[in-house]
Amino acid sequence: MAITKESLMTLEAYAKIRKSSTAEFIAHRRLRTAHLGEHISIQFEDERTIRRQIQEMLHIEKIFDEEGIQGEIDAYAALVPDGTNWKATLLIEYPDPHERKRELARLIGVEDRVFVEVEGHDRVYAIADEDLDRENDEKTSAVHFVRFEFSKAARAAVRAGAGVKLGCDHTHYPALMTIEPEVLASLAGDLVLAPSPSGRGLG
Repeated sequence: MAITKESLMTLEAYAKIRKSSTAEFIAHRRLRTAHLGEHISIQFEDERTIRRQIQEMLHIEKIFDEEGIQGEIDAYAALVPDGTNWKATLLIEYPDPHERKRELARLIGVEDRVFVEVEGHDRVYAIADEDLDRENDEKTSAVHFVRFEFSKAARAAVRAGAGVKLGCDHTHYPALMTIEPEVLASLAGDLVLAPSPSGRGLG
């Protein structure tokens, strides 16, 4: 379901269900999150997570005018996977601010070295920050938006139950993990074999 102004809840309606729906949403988010090593989390997005993000922004900023609502949709809707890919928010997490500053300087380019490896297929490296550059010569950002684009054969393999690993081969952050079955089951639903011409998946 495409995210449109008409499909979003009003501020009043969302406020009524916001707290009661939080636990269920957290459970859904957990099913779409992978931890790569101790300090990188990858939160795979879908229509539900992005819809929630938009509703949260509208709620927090008290945005109710059409232009403002459309602006939030435009800012986040591109993060919904469209059948041939996984899209995710990559978070680099160091609680101590001094350690975080040091590590973000060491991890420049890490977002380009994260990959997904479907059993029997070549690694698929992340395409990072297509909207704007989130690093400079001194450090990388703690937050990146990434896309993993799969061939039809790799999509079919994931749908058929192939194992999938998530890894990083950055010099200062080597890591490799197997995506847990329940997480992979959720992510497999994002992939289709025959995307429609509009980019939205069919079956």
